[in-house]
Amino acid sequence: MDKIKNDKGFTLLEVIFAVSILAVGILAVASMQVSSIRGNAFAWRTTEASTVAMGQIERLMDLSYIDTNLTNGNHTIPVVAAVNGHTYNVTWIVVDDQPIDRTKTVRLTVSWTDHGLPRNVSMTFTLGQVV
Repeated sequence: MDKIKNDKGFTLLEVIFAVSILAVGILAVASMQVSSIRGNAFAWRTTEASTVAMGQIERLMDLSYIDTNLTNGNHTIPVVAAVNGHTYNVTWIVVDDQPIDRTKTVRLTVSWTDHGLPRNVSMTFTLGQVV
């Protein structure tokens, strides 16, 4: 019997090896997708918190210079519901006569919990007394 000199096709071992390399590559891509989805969700919540903060800053800037919400010390809105049912705590600290006389420096913080971890966005602005 003559031996076949031109074998065509793949052996079972070659196929198993190729499939295992393909599987590892697909798992790596799937892992990257999960990380990307989590990152996008975190970015979305941070954007929502920034929007809540800017809304509160605009409300505070519309108040009179002597309003009770702008007195020296800590102030809190217990829970603010935002888009998609997420909740945010809004607090702000008012310091009178900072950085100069007849101004108020306000540091506003919006905080929330993301997968059990505390997160926050802080913004600082200054109000001047109009004479």
